[in-house]
Amino acid sequence: MTACAIEGGSAGAAATANPEAEPEPEEPGESGEPGMTGPAGADGSGPLPASIADGRIADGEGEGQADEEGREQYGERYGGAGAASPTGTDARSYADGAPPPGRFTLTADGAYAARLTAAPGPPGERAWYPERWTLDGPEPYAVPLPLDQPEEPDSEVAPLADGRVLIRRRVADRHMFSLLYPTGPGTGELLLGAVGCAEMTLLPPSPDGRCVYALAAGEYHASLWRVAGGASGPEEVARIPGRCSGGVWLDRAGRILALDRQEPGGGPVKAVAVDLGRQGEVTALLQIAPESNDRLLLADADSGLLLLRSDAPGHDRLGWGVLGSCLPVRFPECLRLPDVAVTPFAVQPGQMLMPESCAVALRIDGAPGSWVGVWRPTGRRLHQFAAPLGWVPGAGFWSRDGVLRLPYANGATPCGVALLDAPEDVEPSPAAGRTGGGEDGREPSAADTAPAVCKPVPLGQAPLHQAARPD
Repeated sequence: MTACAIEGGSAGAAATANPEAEPEPEEPGESGEPGMTGPAGADGSGPLPASIADGRIADGEGEGQADEEGREQYGERYGGAGAASPTGTDARSYADGAPPPGRFTLTADGAYAARLTAAPGPPGERAWYPERWTLDGPEPYAVPLPLDQPEEPDSEVAPLADGRVLIRRRVADRHMFSLLYPTGPGTGELLLGAVGCAEMTLLPPSPDGRCVYALAAGEYHASLWRVAGGASGPEEVARIPGRCSGGVWLDRAGRILALDRQEPGGGPVKAVAVDLGRQGEVTALLQIAPESNDRLLLADADSGLLLLRSDAPGHDRLGWGVLGSCLPVRFPECLRLPDVAVTPFAVQPGQMLMPESCAVALRIDGAPGSWVGVWRPTGRRLHQFAAPLGWVPGAGFWSRDGVLRLPYANGATPCGVALLDAPEDVEPSPAAGRTGGGEDGREPSAADTAPAVCKPVPLGQAPLHQAARPD
């Protein structure tokens, strides 16, 4: 497992797992997986989830300790001597008064990213402006897109595949949308229109690279708007009954969107699929148990791998399943760590019919900050790594060959990308894949049942106990 830093210039129902297939979950505060350690404190003391030295990231397994030489080289490379905390949002990590980076939004192919950022200065006097990052070249670089007036810090931005950046601004009870693009030394702006509503949130850019959608959530229904890529300004494309949140694309064409929905009369939250090609037709996607809250967090269109969060096992757990598969959703014990929150943010693409082989990047948040985890459904271990100083937690994308790219910015490097090779896991034997999960945490194989073209149909319904299944 190696890593290097590239520095640029400035400027429907699912079945649950068999409870007997995995150990009984530990209560918070009990010991977790052997060799799992949290990040070092801000003072540089304590174990690291990974040691970074000479541009290499070593897996933080075993005791997870980093020697003093590794700590010093880590600090020199990512933000000053003695910097050992992997968090990217701690203001102490930034030199020269530079503000922490804002939330990154990436195009589906990872070619462009956009964020709001601000020049150094007192918190109340910072002038916020959009910034576009180009990430698909030999060296990443950032292009500032300021206008005559600074932006409000609650504005949202989203990049398009052609390099333009959509911005949503709130003006009173209206949401204004524009496209920004560099024009020599200045910034060009194309006004798209406005939508009048109380609350509106941009969804992840469409996989087609041309469209951006926004969700206006109401008490009894949610409106889905195409705010960029349409024929003439923002247009409402679907109205979904109930309270909706989330937003995960299920296909490469940008036609089928998964949302987390609660019925108008209340009740549990269930993930549903919205077909934009059929006037917003809604179908069930996740229904693990009648009263469970089942939210979809991430999906890969190539393999059909789904990452979800559900309280069907009795409390919130991270689970995985395969779109269109009849196998039950699994809840790996290695993804449940005490006293931290674990959230997936990127899945390795290009693994057709191999959902269990996809590397999944996870954001791990604890008291010391945020760091990176890497896991595969076939594996039974969560590999943990320190993040580059200035990493925006949850920002990153995989290449098809298993290299995780983590954008970061700090006082020394205003635009950089750290590369992390996915660690290899021991593959289970074919026989082990057919027998289902055991106490060792291995997962059953679903590769043989995953369809070549995944459709958003409910996963197979099954009870909360292991059902007999023919080989």
